Amino acid sequence: MTRLAQTAGLNDIQQEILSTVRDFVDKEIIPVATQLEHRDEYPTEIVEGLKELGLFGLMIPEEYGGLGESLLTYALCVEEIARGWMSVSGIINTHFIVAYMLKQHGTQEQKDTFLPRMALGEVRGAFSMSEPALGSDVSAITSKGVRDGDEYVLNGQKMWLTNGGTSTLVAVLCRSDEGHPEGTAPHKSMTTFLIEKEAGFGEVRPGLTIPGKIDKMGYKGVDTTELIMDDLRIPANRVLGGTTGRGFYQMMDGVEVGRVNVAARGCGVAQRAFELGVSYAQQRHTFGKPIAQHQAIQFKLAEMATKVEAAHAMMVNAARKKDSGERNDLEAGMAKYLASEYCKEVVEDAFRIHGGYGFSKEYEIERLYREAPMLLIGEGTAEIQKMIIGRRLLEEYRFQG
Repeated sequence: MTRLAQTAGLNDIQQEILSTVRDFVDKEIIPVATQLEHRDEYPTEIVEGLKELGLFGLMIPEEYGGLGESLLTYALCVEEIARGWMSVSGIINTHFIVAYMLKQHGTQEQKDTFLPRMALGEVRGAFSMSEPALGSDVSAITSKGVRDGDEYVLNGQKMWLTNGGTSTLVAVLCRSDEGHPEGTAPHKSMTTFLIEKEAGFGEVRPGLTIPGKIDKMGYKGVDTTELIMDDLRIPANRVLGGTTGRGFYQMMDGVEVGRVNVAARGCGVAQRAFELGVSYAQQRHTFGKPIAQHQAIQFKLAEMATKVEAAHAMMVNAARKKDSGERNDLEAGMAKYLASEYCKEVVEDAFRIHGGYGFSKEYEIERLYREAPMLLIGEGTAEIQKMIIGRRLLEEYRFQG
């Protein structure tokens, strides 16, 4: 074995894409990631490089100018990018979810309008479910869209938009009571609206404000923002799919593939943490020999490598299940849960191997230590994943009494 987390059964095109992305990560991301992260600076040159590689259109069908690749190929690319800097993978992920939702649920006009430009990275996507008082309870959404002739008027405040400032197309989940009588289940009266806007902060179109970047512990560089709608008017043809009341299902479909993506990010960060730990353990000497020769450190390295392999295998399985057209919420939930938890543990073990130096901003592991916690909550907390997993298991193993 020369490298952890290898994937069997890839074709020549997939291998070539991954090799290209891996080289890009090693040459263009890893050398500058920590410096940019410490400055909380948006990685403009890196993003331009990813556009040139075609990664913004990786899963967009060829008929719309994309590469038409599988979720597995995409997830493996995300794994490589996160190994370099997790924030960059977040920039790609939110764009990808919006493109996926358009591909799966959009009207033909919506696909024709947005997908070709999204494939080129000219239109950049963000999506928004969360609100300041929402947490994991999506049914408690209060943002609302009301029909007014040929338009909808949107009001409400959204939270935790990745790409909130740099995006030019935002898929926003709101409540819409039109055609849904009082007493309708909350998830059946939600609609996804496609909001076009200018990149930047402040009032980016009449009635729509992006206040500014949220200052975060980690996951820096990428812009995470709020979104405020105050009598925002959008055309009725910007309801995703053309019909109200389907937003919850559309968003959950997007989040399901997003969970595979977050699992891939966890795998990538864990791989980098292992690389840093195993390298440092062979350079640092105590008691007359490299610490890698101490049994306690070898045990840590063995546990770390096993977790990296296990998380990668589950992520690949979840991606392949989705690509096959089968339901994969169980596999995606398991992969996201395991990969994020193992990522946190592998990063902490690498941090421990570095000793006091791991606490210094001069060492890359310090950045990873602050980044890993975001994966525990992104695209659903561990508790949400356990609920999904538990319910699906009870469906599959229903007691026949």
